Amino acid sequence: MKFNFRPISAVAALGIAAGLLVIASPSATAATPVPTAEVTAKDSFYRYDGSTPLASYSPGAILKSRTISYHAIGIPLPLTAIQLLYRSTDINGNPSANVTSVIKPPLLNTGRGKGKAISYQSAYDSLNPEDSPSRSIAGGLSLGGLIASAETAVITPSLLQGYTVIVPDTEGQDAVFAAGPAYGTYTLDSARAALKSSATGLNANTKLALLGYSGGAIATGWASQLAPSYAPDINKNLVGAAEGGLLVAPAHNLKYVSGSLVWAGVAPMAIIGVARALNLDFSPYLNSYGLQVFAKLKYASIINALAQYPGLTWEKIAKPEYSNPNSIPIFVEAVNRVNRGQAPSPTIPMFIAQGSNGVLEGTAGFGVGDGVMIAGDVRSLARQFCASGTTVQYDQYYLLSHSIGTVPWFIKALGWIDQRFAGASAPNNCGSIAPGNSLAPEQVVS
Repeated sequence: MKFNFRPISAVAALGIAAGLLVIASPSATAATPVPTAEVTAKDSFYRYDGSTPLASYSPGAILKSRTISYHAIGIPLPLTAIQLLYRSTDINGNPSANVTSVIKPPLLNTGRGKGKAISYQSAYDSLNPEDSPSRSIAGGLSLGGLIASAETAVITPSLLQGYTVIVPDTEGQDAVFAAGPAYGTYTLDSARAALKSSATGLNANTKLALLGYSGGAIATGWASQLAPSYAPDINKNLVGAAEGGLLVAPAHNLKYVSGSLVWAGVAPMAIIGVARALNLDFSPYLNSYGLQVFAKLKYASIINALAQYPGLTWEKIAKPEYSNPNSIPIFVEAVNRVNRGQAPSPTIPMFIAQGSNGVLEGTAGFGVGDGVMIAGDVRSLARQFCASGTTVQYDQYYLLSHSIGTVPWFIKALGWIDQRFAGASAPNNCGSIAPGNSLAPEQVVS
């Protein structure tokens, strides 16, 4: 049986874009987030409780496995998902346990995707592990989990083509939002586990592609950059990575969204997530209002932040003596650890797309971007990849903002990935990518 690939892609893209805009609207008022300890207590599958020390297992080793029906908004669909608890590595190099979901195509052994897999990195963007894709797929109904449910529209075209789709919990079980290197290792070890499981139908020779937008691009990008050193066994199977709406140098983004109408609340979320990953404490630098904001967002989804802190700036939440965040050594440490410009280049073909009309989403000021991500940073990263010999196709959407840019990126990304699996030469426009911003590390100032 054959399927019309392009029309399915377009419909799915429009559906997901509309869904994300609806659930991210200011009218979607936030429910009270659930603390991590309460979340993990609900389902023992997420806890490694074996007697063998976790460090004794190699990254990607399967610790638990279960087969479930795939759910969207709590409704079971005629799809089978294999969920795996696997050993991974956190941002500090410590052993960690994480969960991934491997979704089998509804029509096995048919279509151009037969025997191939796409690792789809969700844009669930949350500080609450209850919002992770695996919990939504298992039937969870958290408010933030609606994002993962909406992304059912994104993975459907690939499933109908016969591809197996792997959906890792890219933020890990502590929900370390914006901590990019952790996203990368969790994604790569998810692929390792998926290829090792006899229940998934995949094997050590299965070809893979990486796909993700926005928060999903954090994972897709870091996985592609870390794969040659951290997971060469997976890197050799990768045919390419497609990412859009990229977070590159977070220190720049914090300035860019400062005072904006929609995206300002994401800045403290990112600081909380990276601080959680690196075990850093920002409370000594916050004023009373800042402490209040951080406490409110501690276990929040992006739905709890979008358009709910209009005009928020760092100066409004910091003590006067720390009005410049670069005066805080742990801030500089944190943003430098998650700067993609300081990581190695991928060795696989890349499709990168970035919007640059953030005014549509109420963001102006530092840099030209899509409302939350900065086009100049993305161009510099793409040029850095090119200089290292990576094949790059870079598209810039001059008239589109972050949310709207999802649509053209997604339509092209699926076709681009399909061509990589088919063995076609990857397009390369490195010679026409305009210069961007410096991605040099931040410096501490007095």
